[in-house]
Amino acid sequence: QVQLVESGGGLVQPGGSLRLSCTASGFTFSRYFIRWYRQAPGKERELVAMTGSTGSKTNDYYADSVKGRFTISRDNAKNTAYLQMNNLKLEDTAVYRCNAFNVLEKSYWGQGTQVTVSS
Repeated sequence: QVQLVESGGGLVQPGGSLRLSCTASGFTFSRYFIRWYRQAPGKERELVAMTGSTGSKTNDYYADSVKGRFTISRDNAKNTAYLQMNNLKLEDTAVYRCNAFNVLEKSYWGQGTQVTVSS
C-alpha cells in the first residue's frame, strides 16, 4: 500500500522554525522526485520546493517567496523527505503537502499538515 505521511506542522510565532517530514512506504522512494506544495485558504496551490531523487542540491527548486528561509532535503535510507522552515512569516500559513513523482509520471500525495504562523 502506497503511503506518504506528513508530520511536523503546528502553531509557531513569526520568526520561528518548523521542520516538516514526509515519510513514504509502498514504493521505491529513492527513485522519486519530491515536491512540497502549500495551499492557504482562498489561494491557489503553490509549489514551495522540489528536490531530485538522489538528494543532490544541484537542481533544487525554491519558490521566490521561501528562498533563503526554507530548505528541502531527503534521507533515502529512511524513506523520508524534509522541509526545514526558518524565519516563518504570517503568509507561510497553509496546509503543506508532499508529492512524490517519477519520470513515468507516477505521482503520490500525502494528506497534508497544517502550518499556522501567528503571534
